[in-house]
Amino acid sequence: MAPQGSRAPLEFGGPLGAAALMLLLPATMFHLLLVARSGPARLLGLPPYLPGPEALWSPWALLLWLTWLGLQAAFYLLPARKMAEGQELKDKTRLRYPINGNPIYDFFLGRELNPRICSFDCKYFCELRPGLIGWVLINLALLVQEAELRGSPSLAMWLVNGFQLLYVGDALWYEEAVLTTMDITHDGFGFMLAFGDLAWVPFTYSLQAQFLLYHPQPLELSMASVICLINAVGYCIFRGANSQKNTFRKNPSDPRVAGLETISTATGRQLLVSGWWGMVRHPNYLGDLIMALAWSLPCGVSHLLPYFYLLYFTALLVHREARDEQQCLQKYGLAWREYCRRVPYRIVPYIY
Repeated sequence: MAPQGSRAPLEFGGPLGAAALMLLLPATMFHLLLVARSGPARLLGLPPYLPGPEALWSPWALLLWLTWLGLQAAFYLLPARKMAEGQELKDKTRLRYPINGNPIYDFFLGRELNPRICSFDCKYFCELRPGLIGWVLINLALLVQEAELRGSPSLAMWLVNGFQLLYVGDALWYEEAVLTTMDITHDGFGFMLAFGDLAWVPFTYSLQAQFLLYHPQPLELSMASVICLINAVGYCIFRGANSQKNTFRKNPSDPRVAGLETISTATGRQLLVSGWWGMVRHPNYLGDLIMALAWSLPCGVSHLLPYFYLLYFTALLVHREARDEQQCLQKYGLAWREYCRRVPYRIVPYIY
């Protein structure tokens, strides 16, 4: 814990940065949605038109959205589900409630770590269900619409849908792993996560499928095979690294991880320094970025717009990696410095 009277460093540029992001993120999302369906489809150009208020508001759309959230909430509350324990907090028993904060910064990042209504965990619910599943449904709707317009979905549309369905299916299948992520263990439930989970994810992560609907791209079978191979490599790294970490956290004596080399820390925990985690410090991020590239390649190379997700996700993961490095240094001290010495590359071997 920080010494009494000291304050933890503010993230995301403090109050000014938080205020800017709360304006920039929704504006960016609307910009992407508009330019994706325009003729030029320029990522850096202004949209050719701005819709009127009647195009932005529909009581039926609001009803559908509320019904969708209600349905997901009902599934979340079903009694027949596996229960899993989250990560232990620093004080072992109690959640953290910062005081004397800045209202803008606190609204952006969230003052409460795990806000709950009875047994309904608001942050955990939003992290996976409405946004991720909504992302898949939007993709499928775009695939069906393309079939109606052109007789059948294109190969590029099939690839984008398949790749992203695999990604979301993996997240839901390994749902328990989300309990160890920074979103759950460190970040409060504020504008950043609420907007990100409910709006940013389904509407901007489906950008490739939206682009393909309005800008069909020819794709040869040979190139499609190469793209599938790239996605498979990324997924193998992503899943292999995450599974190795989760298996080690659950049971270090498991035969699958028992032979891996570790570094002891003052907290009593062990840091993996071999296997996937001996290659780079964040191999799961490397796999994520390779898959992001594979999702964009079916859209061709004539437009930058479909590569927005890759550019955005690179910036996001580099920033998240820096935050994670700072937290690990504070938590593990000399052991983390030794780990960094042994594994010098952060995400991409021999590059970064």
